[in-house]
Amino acid sequence: MAATKRRLGRGLASLINEEASVAAVTGIEGLRTVAIEAVRSSPLNPRNDFSSEDLRELAESIRTRGVVQPIIVRPAEGNEAAGGFEIIAGERRWRAAQTAGLHEIPVIVRELTDQQALELAIIENVQRSDLNAMEEAAGYQKLIKTYKYTQEDLAGIVGKSRSHLTNTLRLLRLPGGVQELIRDGELSAGHARALVGLEDAEQVARDIVKRGLNVRAVEALVQRKNEGSDRSKRKRVVKDANTRFAERELRDALGLSVQIVSGKGERGELRIAYTSLEQFEELRARLLKR
Repeated sequence: MAATKRRLGRGLASLINEEASVAAVTGIEGLRTVAIEAVRSSPLNPRNDFSSEDLRELAESIRTRGVVQPIIVRPAEGNEAAGGFEIIAGERRWRAAQTAGLHEIPVIVRELTDQQALELAIIENVQRSDLNAMEEAAGYQKLIKTYKYTQEDLAGIVGKSRSHLTNTLRLLRLPGGVQELIRDGELSAGHARALVGLEDAEQVARDIVKRGLNVRAVEALVQRKNEGSDRSKRKRVVKDANTRFAERELRDALGLSVQIVSGKGERGELRIAYTSLEQFEELRARLLKR
């Protein structure tokens, strides 16, 4: 099953190659030219934000060169007669083509299920880096919850590391205000990951934006806050650089909060915190190599 899905991802990559042109793909089955009004956006598209400036620039290019890459679509409602076509990949090109005043556009028609359509939409946008981090996280979550993917299978499909997938999904645990800053491009995913689990995450996020702090400065800030909150409960423990590096390495790999607590001699404890049963089961499966 996983191998089939990985082939699906590579097949899409060949269809959306940045250097491909309409002339170069005329041999592809399903290629045709259709009226632009017969094409509509899809509710499955994980991308919600389209920059007006980017669309204007692309529209100007389309006026000069036309739509160089076909838009991937599927028959709407299961058949073309029921309402034209639904976009799977290329909504930005479709929007720009409307702005450019085109009456027809090239499309590649594919018969796809909702699951396949969502997979392809996410892969296409991730490969082009078109999604903001919150859109990417929401797309991954929908595939996991709706179609029961494991994180390992999904990482293989989208061509991302397991740690990237885990860290991106962690962003969904942030307060709504912080997520909005990420969607607006005011806060990067790297900044935001350090805030997961912080009680005053939104206040800290706005302070980060105001002060223009880099990721390293944010990590140091959060560490100081965590140490300060623990000071009243127990004696402050100063960790050496190797221990802090090991904690950070494990945290990035697992996508969970990790603490290394030194004991007497070479003894110690490795503490991994989870916030849901789903996270616990995922961790347990990984430790048991299931």
